[in-house]
Amino acid sequence: MKTVFDSQTHEIPPIERSIRRLERDLLRMGALVEQSFRLSHQALFARDLIAAEQIPRLDKKIDRFYRQIESDCTTIIIRQAPTEKYLRYLSAFMQLVRDLERIGDHAEDLAKIAIKLFPYPEHSSLPEIAIMSQHAQAMLGACLVALGDLDETSGQRMKQLDDAVDNAYEHLYQTFAHQENLPGIIEPILLLTLAISCLERMADHATNIAQRVTYIVTGQRS
Repeated sequence: MKTVFDSQTHEIPPIERSIRRLERDLLRMGALVEQSFRLSHQALFARDLIAAEQIPRLDKKIDRFYRQIESDCTTIIIRQAPTEKYLRYLSAFMQLVRDLERIGDHAEDLAKIAIKLFPYPEHSSLPEIAIMSQHAQAMLGACLVALGDLDETSGQRMKQLDDAVDNAYEHLYQTFAHQENLPGIIEPILLLTLAISCLERMADHATNIAQRVTYIVTGQRS
């Protein structure tokens, strides 16, 4: 894993040590968010209620990281008077950590949807939604690798995956919106519509993270 700053033989300034620690904490938080996303996928598509029940505990850990990282960034800004370059890193971290936290929240939402869907027969759209979920998970994994490697070149791959998620969302939404002669209860359709909305937002947040990494490395916003 690269760090924000290359190692030097001279003593590392305190602010650089602080930012390296923040980067490590972000990656630890990202690993928890990835785990939560995987569990939500398992809950929704393998009808695994045990997986769904694990997510609230993970989300509490994610929220603790979120509060701590945001607090640490604010403390560094106040106490260490960072230069413009350091402020760029800190501002990107503060935005990036919110995106990670929101992906974690959406994973918890998906688990709740999975629990509510459990009594109903499996819907014919689930395989397509599962592919949408896999694409969004791949986006999260790619943006975390980009953060760990400080790689600003992941944009094209992210765009391809994001387009696939957006296209699936549009197709599925139109399918649900125009479904006619629904027998019985419509709750499953409403829940699945919420699920694809969560996945679309998760992909958007992953795109945001990749853009924050580009900003960290180049100083330019996408």
